[in-house]
Amino acid sequence: MNKPSIDQQSLRTLARLTFGNAASLVYLGAVAAAAVFVTVDTLLVTHDDASFAGVWLFLLAAPTVFLFLLGGSMAGAESFGPAWFMYLALTVSVLVQSLALGWFVRLVRGGARRSRTAHPQGA
Repeated sequence: MNKPSIDQQSLRTLARLTFGNAASLVYLGAVAAAAVFVTVDTLLVTHDDASFAGVWLFLLAAPTVFLFLLGGSMAGAESFGPAWFMYLALTVSVLVQSLALGWFVRLVRGGARRSRTAHPQGA
Protein backbone atom coordinates (compact mmCIF):
# COMPACT_ATOMS: atom_id res chain seq x y z
CA MET A 1 0.00 0.00 0.00
CA ASN A 2 1.39 3.35 -1.00
CA LYS A 3 1.81 5.98 1.66
CA PRO A 4 0.20 9.33 0.70
CA SER A 5 2.61 12.11 -0.18
CA ILE A 6 3.03 15.18 2.00
CA ASP A 7 0.96 17.26 -0.44
CA GLN A 8 -1.91 14.76 -0.28
CA GLN A 9 -1.72 14.71 3.51
CA SER A 10 -1.75 18.52 3.60
CA LEU A 11 -4.79 18.68 1.33
CA ARG A 12 -6.60 16.06 3.41
CA THR A 13 -5.82 17.96 6.60
CA LEU A 14 -7.07 21.24 5.10
CA ALA A 15 -10.23 19.54 3.83
CA ARG A 16 -10.82 17.89 7.21
CA LEU A 17 -10.38 21.20 9.02
CA THR A 18 -12.63 23.04 6.56
CA PHE A 19 -15.44 20.49 6.18
CA GLY A 20 -14.90 17.78 8.80
CA ASN A 21 -16.16 19.21 12.09
CA ALA A 22 -19.53 20.26 13.44
CA ALA A 23 -18.71 23.96 13.83
CA SER A 24 -17.58 24.32 10.22
CA LEU A 25 -20.56 22.35 8.94
CA VAL A 26 -23.03 24.49 10.87
CA TYR A 27 -21.34 27.64 9.53
CA LEU A 28 -21.33 26.34 5.95
CA GLY A 29 -24.98 25.30 6.33
CA ALA A 30 -25.92 28.79 7.48
CA VAL A 31 -24.08 30.29 4.49
CA ALA A 32 -25.79 27.86 2.10
CA ALA A 33 -29.21 28.70 3.58
CA ALA A 34 -28.50 32.41 3.22
CA ALA A 35 -27.35 31.88 -0.38
CA VAL A 36 -30.57 30.02 -1.21
CA PHE A 37 -32.59 32.81 0.42
CA VAL A 38 -30.73 35.47 -1.57
CA THR A 39 -31.15 33.53 -4.81
CA VAL A 40 -34.89 33.01 -4.30
CA ASP A 41 -35.37 36.62 -3.25
CA THR A 42 -33.43 37.91 -6.25
CA LEU A 43 -34.96 35.68 -8.91
CA LEU A 44 -38.52 35.04 -7.78
CA VAL A 45 -39.67 37.96 -5.63
CA THR A 46 -40.57 41.31 -7.11
CA HIS A 47 -39.74 44.38 -5.05
CA ASP A 48 -40.79 47.99 -5.40
CA ASP A 49 -37.34 48.99 -4.23
CA ALA A 50 -34.02 47.28 -3.59
CA SER A 51 -33.85 44.21 -1.39
CA PHE A 52 -31.27 43.87 1.36
CA ALA A 53 -31.24 40.06 1.23
CA GLY A 54 -27.63 40.01 0.00
CA VAL A 55 -26.52 41.71 3.19
CA TRP A 56 -26.93 38.41 5.04
CA LEU A 57 -24.26 36.77 2.92
CA PHE A 58 -21.85 39.62 3.58
CA LEU A 59 -22.57 39.50 7.31
CA LEU A 60 -21.87 35.76 7.38
CA ALA A 61 -18.67 36.24 5.37
CA ALA A 62 -17.46 39.23 7.38
CA PRO A 63 -14.76 40.30 8.16
CA THR A 64 -12.64 38.47 5.57
CA VAL A 65 -14.87 39.35 2.61
CA PHE A 66 -14.29 43.03 3.32
CA LEU A 67 -10.53 42.45 3.38
CA PHE A 68 -10.71 40.77 -0.04
CA LEU A 69 -12.91 43.55 -1.44
CA LEU A 70 -10.58 46.18 0.00
CA GLY A 71 -7.63 44.38 -1.55
CA GLY A 72 -9.43 44.30 -4.87
CA SER A 73 -10.20 47.99 -4.75
CA MET A 74 -6.57 48.74 -3.86
CA ALA A 75 -5.54 46.66 -6.88
CA GLY A 76 -7.58 48.94 -9.12
CA ALA A 77 -11.09 47.46 -9.21
CA GLU A 78 -13.97 49.91 -8.97
CA SER A 79 -16.09 50.07 -5.83
CA PHE A 80 -17.04 46.38 -5.59
CA GLY A 81 -15.37 45.39 -8.84
CA PRO A 82 -16.85 43.00 -11.36
CA ALA A 83 -19.51 40.55 -10.20
CA TRP A 84 -17.20 37.55 -10.60
CA PHE A 85 -14.70 39.12 -8.20
CA MET A 86 -17.42 39.70 -5.60
CA TYR A 87 -18.60 36.09 -5.85
CA LEU A 88 -15.02 34.83 -5.69
CA ALA A 89 -14.32 37.00 -2.63
CA LEU A 90 -17.46 35.67 -0.92
CA THR A 91 -16.57 32.05 -1.68
CA VAL A 92 -12.93 32.31 -0.62
CA SER A 93 -13.77 34.22 2.56
CA VAL A 94 -16.38 31.64 3.59
CA LEU A 95 -13.88 28.82 3.02
CA VAL A 96 -11.15 30.68 4.94
CA GLN A 97 -13.48 31.24 7.87
CA SER A 98 -14.61 27.60 7.83
CA LEU A 99 -10.94 26.58 7.93
CA ALA A 100 -10.35 28.98 10.84
CA LEU A 101 -13.29 27.45 12.70
CA GLY A 102 -11.83 23.99 12.11
CA TRP A 103 -8.45 25.10 13.46
CA PHE A 104 -10.13 26.63 16.49
CA VAL A 105 -12.05 23.42 17.18
CA ARG A 106 -8.84 21.43 16.81
CA LEU A 107 -7.05 23.82 19.18
CA VAL A 108 -9.78 23.58 21.81
CA ARG A 109 -10.05 19.79 21.57
CA GLY A 110 -6.29 19.36 21.48
CA GLY A 111 -5.93 21.49 24.61
CA ALA A 112 -8.62 19.45 26.36
CA ARG A 113 -6.90 16.18 25.43
CA ARG A 114 -3.56 17.35 26.74
CA SER A 115 -5.04 18.38 30.07
CA ARG A 116 -6.88 15.06 30.42
CA THR A 117 -3.80 12.96 29.76
CA ALA A 118 -1.79 14.98 32.28
CA HIS A 119 -4.09 13.81 35.14
CA PRO A 120 -4.59 10.04 35.11
CA GLN A 121 -7.68 8.68 36.82
CA GLY A 122 -7.32 7.99 40.50
CA ALA A 123 -4.45 10.43 40.92
